[in-house]
Amino acid sequence: MSFTIAIIGRPNVGKSTLFNRLVGQKLALVDDEPGVTRDRREGSARLGDLEFTVIDTAGLDEGAKGSLTARMQEQTEAAIGLADALMFVIDARAGLTPNDRAFADFARRANKPVVLVANKSEGKHGEIGAMESYALGLGDPVQISAEHGEGMSDLYDALAALMPEPAEAREEFDDDDIVSDEDLAQRPIRVAIVGRPNAGKSTLINHLLGEERLLTSAEAGTTRDSISVEITWQGRDFRVFDTAGLRRRSRIEEKLEKLSVADALRAVRFAEVVVMMMDAQNRFEEQDLRIADLIEREGRAIVLAVNKWDLMERKPHLISALRRDADHWLPQVKGVPIVAVSGLLGEGIDRLMTAIQDAYAVWNKRVPTAALNRWFEQAVDANPPPAVSGRRLKLNYITQTKGRPPSFVLFCSRADAVPQSYLRYLTNSLREAFDLPGTPIRITLREKANPFAHKRKRPS
Repeated sequence: MSFTIAIIGRPNVGKSTLFNRLVGQKLALVDDEPGVTRDRREGSARLGDLEFTVIDTAGLDEGAKGSLTARMQEQTEAAIGLADALMFVIDARAGLTPNDRAFADFARRANKPVVLVANKSEGKHGEIGAMESYALGLGDPVQISAEHGEGMSDLYDALAALMPEPAEAREEFDDDDIVSDEDLAQRPIRVAIVGRPNAGKSTLINHLLGEERLLTSAEAGTTRDSISVEITWQGRDFRVFDTAGLRRRSRIEEKLEKLSVADALRAVRFAEVVVMMMDAQNRFEEQDLRIADLIEREGRAIVLAVNKWDLMERKPHLISALRRDADHWLPQVKGVPIVAVSGLLGEGIDRLMTAIQDAYAVWNKRVPTAALNRWFEQAVDANPPPAVSGRRLKLNYITQTKGRPPSFVLFCSRADAVPQSYLRYLTNSLREAFDLPGTPIRITLREKANPFAHKRKRPS
């Protein structure tokens, strides 16, 4: 099992910057505003030849019981409980504060090895603040600048002294090794949960986990970072990303919200299946349609989850009405799976997880070439392409180039003249013929080479 280190300290001392430095990616949001990090975030860290799990935590701060601040501290305490060692970070430029002294006592009571890290130690003021940190009684401070990468060798020495001897390296696979379908089936499905603010995304994930892993609040915008969690559901592994709510661009003014939205969009691009959550009482609003269109453009499998279904008055044929509305408002992903859920009560969770797996299977689907050719002939015979500028369009043949999402190349005589309406006809016909509901379908036009193009025209 990996050695785990939790990064703790008061707000705005550079914990997330250090986290990003150790994992080698900008996974955690960083901003000058204190309290950006709320949920704890785990990552695989590497420093030299040391490999370990690192946990970024919310800044240690005091708050009234039940408040968002108090629940953020509970998340930090949970991270400390999971960790084998702690990195206690202070801001060397600001010097010691009463909160630093109070939380140093808190770190000592955890009864775990502590590495004192004096961040922002560059320059004369940083040197003075680092010397002050001896008063905390946590040993020699490791002076670093997480932003500029200074002092990482000293941090390596401090961490190496805590960590167990590395086990012998496992045998690595050659590049020529073939990954079987069985191995692919065992890999976690990457799922992003997206939607407008306060649609209940974090509440749903907490119910899946069976614990209050992610902070929730009636206040919109509680989630800022895209947090990933590992879930096993009926023997299948999932890696689920909770994301910040997506508002209309015109309403986003604060820099921090822009960073949160950018992080959510990265999660969509990284995902294989995207669950778009809507509020049951305000569904298919303009922003919902924009988000669904974004997911389709990114080529991800999509599942619609209508949350807070427990608040709806139960009427006959309500689910059928949802199906009709989805096909009406989202014709580009006709047949998209739609599930009514209650993240708070856990209603519809089984149906949602089944829909995710079904959407993933469709997204990976490949159509046999012989069946594709038969369909193509029938589709063109039933509805030939229109003539353009008095000239007939000739469609030669079609082939599937890849899945994830299903992508096809159509060879034709004049690619720039094929109308979009005819491509929509072929796309919808493909969906129906080969049972590809809801997944994005890509058809690329390519002109077939003219075998006589190299011959010169005979002189008259």
